[in-house]
Amino acid sequence: MIKVLIERRIMPGLEEEYDQAAREAMRASINAQGFIAGESLCERHHPGRRLLITQWRDLSAWKDWLHSSERERVMQHVLPLLSENETIRVYEYC
Repeated sequence: MIKVLIERRIMPGLEEEYDQAAREAMRASINAQGFIAGESLCERHHPGRRLLITQWRDLSAWKDWLHSSERERVMQHVLPLLSENETIRVYEYC
């Protein structure tokens, strides 16, 4: 099992629009093979910073989702709202 942490910075004033697009993206990921759980967090005192924590069966399942046409479709609504590229980190249990 792995966890994927995705950090995003949202352009000022677009937080509400981002939250709606991110919810749609999370709903789509729930149907992906190997998806276990996910949560979205806002950084305290920094409304334009988000951290998504998702849990996957294995790295292969995450990579399948990462490169899927469905993720590409939902990310078309998320990416224009970001002020910089998202940062993705993959963690596994030691």
